[in-house]
Amino acid sequence: METNKKSSFSGRLGYVMAVAGSAVGLGNIWRFPYLAAKYGGGIFLLTYIILALTVGFALLVSETALGRKTGNNPIKAYKMLGAKKLKIGGWLNSIIPMLIVPYYCVVGGWVCKYLFEYLRGSSHLLTQDTYFSNFISSSMSPAFWLIIFAILTFVVVIKGVEKGIEKVSKVLMPILVIMAIFISIYGLMTPGAIEGLKYYIIPDFSNFSIMTVIAAVGQMFYSLSIGMGILFTYGSYMKKEVDMEKAISQVEIMDTLIAFLAGLMIIPAVFAFSGKDSLNAGASLMFITMPKVFDSLQLGGFIGLVFFLLVLFAALTSAISLMECSVATLMEQLHISRKKAAILMICEMLLLGIPISLGYGVLGWIQPLGMTLLDFFDFVTNSCMMPIAALSTVLLIIFVTKISTVSDEVKISSAFKREKIYNFVMKYICVPTLIIILLSYILSTFGIITL
Repeated sequence: METNKKSSFSGRLGYVMAVAGSAVGLGNIWRFPYLAAKYGGGIFLLTYIILALTVGFALLVSETALGRKTGNNPIKAYKMLGAKKLKIGGWLNSIIPMLIVPYYCVVGGWVCKYLFEYLRGSSHLLTQDTYFSNFISSSMSPAFWLIIFAILTFVVVIKGVEKGIEKVSKVLMPILVIMAIFISIYGLMTPGAIEGLKYYIIPDFSNFSIMTVIAAVGQMFYSLSIGMGILFTYGSYMKKEVDMEKAISQVEIMDTLIAFLAGLMIIPAVFAFSGKDSLNAGASLMFITMPKVFDSLQLGGFIGLVFFLLVLFAALTSAISLMECSVATLMEQLHISRKKAAILMICEMLLLGIPISLGYGVLGWIQPLGMTLLDFFDFVTNSCMMPIAALSTVLLIIFVTKISTVSDEVKISSAFKREKIYNFVMKYICVPTLIIILLSYILSTFGIITL
């Protein structure tokens, strides 16, 4: 019988590519450019980088170190570390990916559909104003593409850590970076794109506000896979001799590079096409605005195909991480094989994902809190559960295990050059930051503030 403990990455590169693949997802590609455009361009980019290197680094180190130290999923890790009053944090870290991956596969299915249309030369259809809304509200088409994406994810996860996740990540991540650079360069050659580039990379401090910080911290959660059990799980796969600090630094660099390239791919091109105001949030940017931008370019069909292939790779690497985290938990909690755990997970993904995929059409009448099913699950997991899960981990380290537990684990294989930064951020910055993020997410969802 296969167990989580028998699984491991071959070395630092495997860990870095897998975690970077997890981090580089749809949140980077459709959320980062929108937030950067809305909250000051260059000043948002600078704020994000500073936060990623401080708060992001501290949370990455914390979850990875506790995962490697215990060699277990978050539920068992919390129990081993004596967190009786904070055990909800372990459960949240384990449940969150099980709730996210079904609706993530819904959006992954949309990407598959658009890629299919580009492959068969029907990209002109995608520029119609009603195409996207007609597609997601159709009777069974969204469910069909969800199943395709879920099967792709399942095939990788069932092969295991080294032969599946690590192998795929090592191939997809370099290709993803190369494609992003290619599209960025092509987009910058579009007349009018340079103005968008200047706005994006040159900080204008007059655009800075507290909302810039709140938006950047929120994006950091999406980007770095914080508070969703993935870092615990992948940390448990990290061998003791792997230089943890160096590996995490490389993840930060890779994630920030992809986030930067996402903005570089989208902001200048959209600026040139229709101005900053057309940089809308979420699905409308990806599935309505970008096909129109590509259609206006020479070789637009080819560029669109490359773009949606890139988005598919990004979505797939994140979905793999979410499913793997869930599979690892099921294997350890139920004492079952990887195969059985993976089959259980794909059944859960389809049972939950299919109704969510139909939430814009035949099941559109189901609207908890006045939201579509996809938006509701996104709100519950990303806006509520993830900040609480991360906060539980910080409190666990500060009040139960003490900060030295993490430092000692890191120092097994690393010099821990940023230990002073880590200690300061954990003691004084993380708790208020996470509370502010939790409150701002909830307030923005109910329209009290705008994010």
